[in-house]
Amino acid sequence: MSDIDLKPVVIGSRAKTAKVTRNASDLNVCPYSIAARRAGAVVGTEKKSSGLNKAHQGTDHQRIAKLDRENEVAPPPKVLPSVGRAIQTARMELQLSQKDLAAKVNEKPSVLQEYESGRAIPDPQILAKLERILKVKLRGADIGKKLAGPKKS
Repeated sequence: MSDIDLKPVVIGSRAKTAKVTRNASDLNVCPYSIAARRAGAVVGTEKKSSGLNKAHQGTDHQRIAKLDRENEVAPPPKVLPSVGRAIQTARMELQLSQKDLAAKVNEKPSVLQEYESGRAIPDPQILAKLERILKVKLRGADIGKKLAGPKKS
């Protein structure tokens, strides 16, 4: 009876064994593994996991989206519609096209189009250029009123 080898049996778990490399592509190409292989040592080739649980990948994006909604910043204010109408009427009085006026204030015609339609975010420098060319007040109170000419002393 002494020739029977009795080993404990564990049910439900796999024993961790080192993977034997079959070819060079199984090895991680690093100087230590190459040197160990040349020396005849056993080199482990376990695959590293990303550490992400596939069941919970979507929840992280959902959590971030929820935080974004909670910390929502108010969008910047747009140009008032009265400013757009004032620009358009003053431009028509001077018989200028959007393209001509844009060239005079050194801006793209699309920028001027956004100001006239009320979709632009107000820029004080552009408004000042437009006020100077159109001779119409576009900032503060009394939007659309004619600007007085230069003061004579």
